[in-house]
Amino acid sequence: MASTGAEILASTLKDFGVEFISTLCGNGLNRFYIACRDSGIRLIDTHNEQAAAYMADTYGRLTGRVGVCAVSSGVAHSNALTGVANAYFDGSPMLLITGASAGYGAGRGVFQEYDQTALASPICKLSKCVYRVGDLEFMVEEAFRTAMEGRPGPVHLTVPLDVMEGEVEEEPSRRRRLPSDVASLQASESLGPDLRLVEEAAKIIRASERPIIVAGSGVFYSGGQEALIRLSEAGAIPIVIPIWDRGSVERPHPNFLGVVGAASGEPRLLEDADLIIVVGARVDYRVGFLEPPKVRPDASVMRIDVDASELTQGTTPDVAILSSPAAALNALADSLSRLGGPAHREWMREARERWRRFRAKWVERSPPPSKPMTGWHIVNALRPLLTEEVVFLIDGGNIGQWAHMVLADRYPSTWLTCGASAVVGWGLPGAMAAKLAYPERPVLLLSGDGAFSFTLAEIEAAVRHGLPFVAVVSNDSAWGLVVSTQKDRYGDGRVIASRFGGIRFDVVAEAMGARGLRVEDEQELRDAVEEGFSSKVPTVIDVPVSVLGPADVA
Repeated sequence: MASTGAEILASTLKDFGVEFISTLCGNGLNRFYIACRDSGIRLIDTHNEQAAAYMADTYGRLTGRVGVCAVSSGVAHSNALTGVANAYFDGSPMLLITGASAGYGAGRGVFQEYDQTALASPICKLSKCVYRVGDLEFMVEEAFRTAMEGRPGPVHLTVPLDVMEGEVEEEPSRRRRLPSDVASLQASESLGPDLRLVEEAAKIIRASERPIIVAGSGVFYSGGQEALIRLSEAGAIPIVIPIWDRGSVERPHPNFLGVVGAASGEPRLLEDADLIIVVGARVDYRVGFLEPPKVRPDASVMRIDVDASELTQGTTPDVAILSSPAAALNALADSLSRLGGPAHREWMREARERWRRFRAKWVERSPPPSKPMTGWHIVNALRPLLTEEVVFLIDGGNIGQWAHMVLADRYPSTWLTCGASAVVGWGLPGAMAAKLAYPERPVLLLSGDGAFSFTLAEIEAAVRHGLPFVAVVSNDSAWGLVVSTQKDRYGDGRVIASRFGGIRFDVVAEAMGARGLRVEDEQELRDAVEEGFSSKVPTVIDVPVSVLGPADVA
C-alpha cells in the first residue's frame, strides 16, 4: 500500500506517543496537517512561530518527553529557533519540523530557500534535511533518540514539500520503538555506575568535612528526585540547584538550601565547601565556573552525568562517574549507609543557619502591606495555593527573583522557569503546553508585565483551543530587574530604556475571550486565583506593583 511522506511522518510521530503538535501554518505544511488529523494528532496553531517552539520546549522540560512543533520555511524557521535555543540552553528534548518548497536544497532559489539545517545546527544535537520519502521513518527515529539520549536537547528536521507529497510502497515497520521519555530511555539502557568507583566516591564523601550537592536538570530528566534526597540524608549533605535548572526537591526539605547564581545572591556555601558534588548540572557562571573566589582553591569536584562529554564540561573533576544520575545517587546513598550513615551533621546545621539568616531579610522582615503591592506580596499571596497538584510557571526578572527567594523551602518538578537561557516571554505559550501535558491539573503562570507582552496574542489561541490556566501579571510598567540594576549602579537619573507605558492586561484578555481581573491586595489576589482554577477559559489577573526586587531591599 502506498503512503505519502506526510502520512509516514505523522504515523511515526504517533507511534512515538506524540499527542499534539504546536504549529503555525505556511509553506510546505498542508499535507502534513491532513495526515496529523487522520492520525489523531492534535494541532495547536499559534499566532507566532516563537510561541509554537516555546510550547514544544516547555512540554519537553516539564515531562521529559519530546515536544514537537512544526513551522513553515524561511523566516518562520528563524522565528522558531528562539524556542529551540531555549531547549539548547536547558538541555530539553524537542523536535522542530520545518517545511520547505519542493526542490529545496538544489540551490536554485525556490520560494523561501536558504540553509535551514545549517542555521539550526549550532543549537541542535541533530539538524538534517530529509530528501527521500523512504528515509523519513528512520530519520524521525534517529531524531527522537538523539533528543533523549545523553544530555537531552533539541533536534531539527527540514522536510520539503516533494518529500511530504511523495509516495512509497510501505511495509509494516518492524522497528522497536524507543521508550517515550528520557528517564525511561536511561533506565531501559541500564546506564548505571561502576560500583567500584561508587565505593571509592562514597569514601571520599565521608572523608570530606563540608560537602555540597549541586543538583541540575539532569537529576529531573533521570527521574532522580527521590534518589537526590536519599543521598542528601545519607550523608547530611546540603543541596543547592543552579537558578533556572529543573527542580528536583518535590516537598519542603531542610537539606534544600535554595538556588545558586541568582541576582539577589545566596548564602556563603559553595565558597566554604571542600567537596562539590555536581550532579546533572553544567559548570558555568551560576557556580562561578567552580573557580576561586567562588570555591576554595583546594576544593575537590565530583561529577555525575549520563553524558560522557558533560563530565569534563567547564572543568576537569577529581572524580567522574558516568551514569544516569538517579542510579548513581541511589548507589552512593547505599554505600554511605553501609559506611555508617551521616557524617556531616554539624556542617548541615551550620549551612541551614546560614540559609536562614540569608532569607530572613525577605521572609522574617517582610514589607508591610502597601498599595501598590510589591512582588513579595504577590508571591506571599500565592504560597498557600501551590499544592502538589498545581503546575507553577515563573516568567520574568524581578518577580522571578521574589519567587526563588520567598518560596525556597522546596523546588518541585511541577515548577518551571525560563531555563538556563534566562529568556523572558515564554510563559504564556508555556502555560498552554502545561495544560496540554496535564489537562486535569491547575496551571498557574506568574509573569512580569514585560515578559507577558512578548506573546500576548496567544491568549486568543489558548481560548480557541480550550486551554484554561491562571496568569498573574506583576505589572510595574517596566523591565523591573533592569531598573533595579540601573538605579543601583548608576543612580536614579540614569534609568534608561527600561520603562514603558501601562498596559491593562485584564482588558486585553477580555478582548480576546478570556477572563480579565485587576486586583490590588493579597486576599483579593488569592481569591481570584482560586476562582480562576475552576474557569473554563484562561484567567488573566493584572496586579499593579511598585518597581522593587529582592536586591533592592537586601
